[in-house]
Amino acid sequence: MRIDTISPAEGARTSEKRLGRGIGSGLGKTSGKGHKGQWARSGGGVRPGFEGGQMPLARRIPKRGFHNKWRKEYVIVNISALNDFPAGTVVDYDLVLDCGLAKEVKNNVGLKVLGSGELKVALTVKAAKFSEAAKSAIEAAGGTAEVIE
Repeated sequence: MRIDTISPAEGARTSEKRLGRGIGSGLGKTSGKGHKGQWARSGGGVRPGFEGGQMPLARRIPKRGFHNKWRKEYVIVNISALNDFPAGTVVDYDLVLDCGLAKEVKNNVGLKVLGSGELKVALTVKAAKFSEAAKSAIEAAGGTAEVIE
C-alpha cells in the first residue's frame, strides 16, 4: 500500500444533490419540492410537533409528577465500600470520588454515608450526612463520624 493510493471505502462518500440544474438532471423545475403548497415555499414548513392546528400530542397527554429543581442530591456511599481503606484513613467527599466508590450527581451538596454492610477498619469519616446505622457502625469499629457542612 502506498500513501498516494489511499482512498475512502466504496460508497463512503457521495456527491451532493445539485438542485435546480434543468429538467434533464431529474432535480430541476420544482427541485424535489413537489408542486406548490407550504413545503414548496421559501422558508416553508411547520415547526416540530405542529399538527395543523389540532391540539398537539404533547399537550393532550396528562402530566404527572413534580421535579423540584432545588432538590438536594447527595453522593451516596455504603460503609461496606470503605473496608478497602487502611486503618486511620480520613475518608471524605474528594477521596470517595477519586477512588471511584461513587459517581458525582447533579445538584450535589456533599457525601452521605449509609449503613449497608459491615465495617472492619477504624476510619475517620467526614460527610454531610450519616444514617444512624452508619454512624453506629463506624464508631463500633473504633472510628469517628464527623458531620461537615
